[in-house]
Amino acid sequence: HVQLVESGGGSVQVGGSLTLSCVASEDSYCMAWFRQAPGKEREGVAEIRSDGMITYADSVKGRFTIAADNAKNTLSLQMNSLKPEDAAMYYCAADAKAVAPWDWIGGYTSWGQGTQVTVS
Repeated sequence: HVQLVESGGGSVQVGGSLTLSCVASEDSYCMAWFRQAPGKEREGVAEIRSDGMITYADSVKGRFTIAADNAKNTLSLQMNSLKPEDAAMYYCAADAKAVAPWDWIGGYTSWGQGTQVTVS
């Protein structure tokens, strides 16, 4: 499995911005960000594939931007206009093949430990 290490979480005010990063030990075809709030199921936030395809959850479209730096094996998530409902543990996920649907948790073989985002 690919080793994934997230960073960048923290506490931010409503309307603020935060950038999360995920460093991978090797390349993956498909990488994604998920989040899980207390008492809720883990949900997909955004996905990016090596072919350039990007998908966002409706709840974050226009506010979040996912990007990959293949040279550095790094995945990022720029989060703007944060809302209280964005508060959650954010996880990086990766897989060597396309995952369908993109937010199918079981389709990803590698997961990071998560980084906490608090919005108040």
